[in-house]
Amino acid sequence: MKIRLLQKLLLIAVCIGFMGCVNVSPWERGNLAKSSMEIDPNPLQSEFQSHNYSSREAAPSHSSSSSGGGCGCY
Repeated sequence: MKIRLLQKLLLIAVCIGFMGCVNVSPWERGNLAKSSMEIDPNPLQSEFQSHNYSSREAAPSHSSSSSGGGCGCY
């Protein structure tokens, strides 16, 4: 009984895994390469926001170990 259930779960997992495998046509690759599809489409803006937030909070940011001084200086 348990072996049948395990086989069914394994088959379902394999089927779900194969659903992610798709051939992308060359003319569709441009849509997938757009900057809006990235995890962080504006990395420079995100870094500035992080720096300003950490210096206002007078706490260390994720990218530096020094605490902020309130002025936004590096």
